[in-house]
Amino acid sequence: MLHLLHGFAQPPMAWDAVRAHLRTPARALSLPRMEGAAGWDEAIDRVSELPPDAIVVGYSLGARVALGLLARDRIAAAIFISMHPGLEDDAARADRRAADAAWSARLRTGADFLDAWEAQPIFATAARADAAARAARRAARAALDPHALADVMDALGLAAMPSLRAALLARADRARLVVGADDAKFTALAAALAAAAPPLGPTVIPGSGHDPTLEQPAALAAALDDLAAALAR
Repeated sequence: MLHLLHGFAQPPMAWDAVRAHLRTPARALSLPRMEGAAGWDEAIDRVSELPPDAIVVGYSLGARVALGLLARDRIAAAIFISMHPGLEDDAARADRRAADAAWSARLRTGADFLDAWEAQPIFATAARADAAARAARRAARAALDPHALADVMDALGLAAMPSLRAALLARADRARLVVGADDAKFTALAAALAAAAPPLGPTVIPGSGHDPTLEQPAALAAALDDLAAALAR
């Protein structure tokens, strides 16, 4: 059984197209509410208990949460899609803290969030995805509670996350990386991690940018089936 964690500003249904192609049984999880969470550690503690033999698949924010679980050895293994292992540079963290705070403020004040979020360059390749799938994803995003999203950003944003690079490398035999071929930033991140720990991969999804759950769900499902089988051995 795979346990699927969605990205930021996504509901569990973001996995529906992937699950339709998976041979491996899978369930999509919903992250708990983060209202009042006092930082990253408490936020990770709120994630529902998973069986000790769980293989968790996370995309973006969900991948970072999965890494938080793996770093605590609360799960058996994880597959990380488009994941950042955490910032190590203080200046980069300060910049990201300001950016995350701006997104949180936009959500809390009712400023237009959706257009601005989807207009980020990292999501540019999503324009190639099926139009109906894009429309469904946008409608699902629009239905989310903006204040709950702001709480998630505050507790689980990249600025709040400690660097877990060392924890990942120490558990490389229980982890795999997946990236879209056209996502230059995260392909480079994954390649650097795999150079330090070759078991990590990465597996590269052709024809996809940052979000293969939307852009290439069938190819992603095939990759997840193979990676899950390898991790379960």
